[in-house]
Amino acid sequence: MGVPGWEAFRVAFSVVWPVAGTNFDAWYDAVLATVSAVTTLLFIFGSPLIVLRGSRSLWRESAWAAATAFVINAHWYVLFGSDRSDLRIGYFLWWLSFGLLAMGMFDLAALHRADE
Repeated sequence: MGVPGWEAFRVAFSVVWPVAGTNFDAWYDAVLATVSAVTTLLFIFGSPLIVLRGSRSLWRESAWAAATAFVINAHWYVLFGSDRSDLRIGYFLWWLSFGLLAMGMFDLAALHRADE
């Protein structure tokens, strides 16, 4: 059975914030999971500030960061193997939100460039 969102975040962040019974098979699994959890924190706390107060160059850089997070966060689906059926709709909505954020930030930067 899949893990609800908050618990999924805790498991992904378990290298930094330990959770009993969580163990990653390889070092790169732990690194990818931790980076994935950090992208969520940056999305929640950073993106509103960047959209509201950022410059065009910051929007463009943030768009590239969101696009990179979109690719990195795909690892849950790509590397899960036979366990990928445990991923629920929440994962796909969370993952796609990074792609939508990237597209929106690229669009925002392009609109402001056209205005100049």
